[in-house]
Amino acid sequence: MTMTTEPTAPDDITEVHSSLAESAELTAARMPIHDAITTDAASMDRTSPDDTATAVIAPGETRTPPTLPEPAPETVADADTEIADALAAPHPPRELSTLEADQISAWFGTHKVLERVSLTMPAGQVTALIGPSGCGKSTFLRILNRMHELVPSASLAGEVRLDGDDIYDRNKKLQDARKHIGMVFQKPNPFPAMSIYDNVVSGLKLTGVRVHRDQKDEIVERSLTAAGLWREVKDRLRQPGGGLSGGQQQRLCIARSLAVTPKVLLMDEPCSALDPTSTRVIEETMMELQKEVTIVIVTHNMQQAQRVSQQCAFFLASQGTPGQIVEYGDTEAMFSEPQDERTYDYVNGRFG
Repeated sequence: MTMTTEPTAPDDITEVHSSLAESAELTAARMPIHDAITTDAASMDRTSPDDTATAVIAPGETRTPPTLPEPAPETVADADTEIADALAAPHPPRELSTLEADQISAWFGTHKVLERVSLTMPAGQVTALIGPSGCGKSTFLRILNRMHELVPSASLAGEVRLDGDDIYDRNKKLQDARKHIGMVFQKPNPFPAMSIYDNVVSGLKLTGVRVHRDQKDEIVERSLTAAGLWREVKDRLRQPGGGLSGGQQQRLCIARSLAVTPKVLLMDEPCSALDPTSTRVIEETMMELQKEVTIVIVTHNMQQAQRVSQQCAFFLASQGTPGQIVEYGDTEAMFSEPQDERTYDYVNGRFG
């Protein structure tokens, strides 16, 4: 099978500046869903992740998620107190979480960018998403923690399940998804004038979690330690986060995501803007973190995918068609004995 044309870049139009997105979350308790979520899941056959058959999406079949009711103030307070206590308490080994995408199709306006993508991201492992620019990898990653909704024209079909629960369920709050599924972006995006300490604590604010003042110190130390940064910054916690090196800033962003003890950590090309030394440190941090959290990473670096991941999914979008998964499985097997000729060509640098 021969590839003739590289796909266009639908992901480029989906880029949402991460600082703006996070700033919006600081000022809004809940992000509204801008558009109806198009769904034909009931009428679609369930296919395996390797199935690349084109689905026929019935036009006009939409569902509009209702406006979610505000919980009673005392319920919020009780929940926040419970979460705060859990965050500050010592963390015994916990059962790790599995993330599943089932028949995900996605649009920006009338432009379809993903076609019935199904993928299981196993608990306690690193899953790498690889493929040429414009094949839908970053769009898919954003769908996994409901960032797709930040784009006014966006819509989608299918389900994303965390431990069996659909995060797009009508009764699920956006903040619930963000607490359990963290995101680290391509470019380090700490709040530059904010102290290192407050940058970590802002991870709690971003997800609407309130903690007692005496609990913050423990959460900051635990998060920075998990991100591999504590020893380097413990004596300058009140200095601006913008004064750190690029690699340190990225680890600060990881610590900010870890502050709420997420079950899954999504990473969108986290090393693409870093030097080789910083990249090595981030990769070592990832390998340590997978003992505590399930990780999904988008990368264009094939060597990095081989180094850090146990599972790998190859995305591809042919000319004029939306992105699909061509092949998925054990990383070592995909790179040494791929089952699809297109996978072989891509991982060996023949295109992309």
